[in-house]
Amino acid sequence: MNRPAAEKPDLREQARGRDGQTRYCDRRLFIQFLAFGGCGDSAAITQALARSTVTGVVYEDINDPKGIAVLALHEDPDYFVTDWRRLLNQAPFSNLTPKPDYTMFGRTYAIGFEPDLEQWLLEKPKQTALNPDWPWAVWYPLRRSGQFIKLSEQEQRQILMEHAVIGRSFGEADYVHDIRLACHGLDRNDNDFVIGLTGSKLHPLSAIVQAMRKTTQTSQYLEKLGPFFVGKAVWQAPLKSQSAS
Repeated sequence: MNRPAAEKPDLREQARGRDGQTRYCDRRLFIQFLAFGGCGDSAAITQALARSTVTGVVYEDINDPKGIAVLALHEDPDYFVTDWRRLLNQAPFSNLTPKPDYTMFGRTYAIGFEPDLEQWLLEKPKQTALNPDWPWAVWYPLRRSGQFIKLSEQEQRQILMEHAVIGRSFGEADYVHDIRLACHGLDRNDNDFVIGLTGSKLHPLSAIVQAMRKTTQTSQYLEKLGPFFVGKAVWQAPLKSQSAS
């Protein structure tokens, strides 16, 4: 008995533009967050990255006086197991103590309503992470419960809209700006998403997390949240309005 041919999955990101037409994009940005201990002075780390071609950030850990974290952004995942890997295996990084519990890795994705798809997938995350006016950051992973996945698309949309309204209000007030990454199958702890919150001050980053606690998604449909990294950027790569290369 001949089986019908399976339809090839369309893995492109897609969103409906302002003209109502669906746009497609098969490009996305990959972002990795790594934390380290044993760093008494972050100057050597910032100098090493400043001399490199890394598009990224160095944070000092507010909860560890010898803790730092580095963020790297690139469109090609091969970069993380070639150039980035080689850099991390050299001094001064090789002298630090990795904190694997804080490791996060994900990819940008489209929700489906982004008017400028490539800008959303490739440029907006860099503009958010590298903006010198937004040095404070909170990074954390999360996993939704299986019950959320079982909800209808309409129910999911209503629940997520509650989050979106809060996020938009903080963003339009220039309090908090976010980076959202999908990490399905990319995270050792089976998390679904990585969230990065940035801003000019720390308090609003805490306030938006507090506000989100009251939403239906957080209170009923999150299985796991965190650990949280809280830090301030001491170095950011120059902000460029072009795709990572």
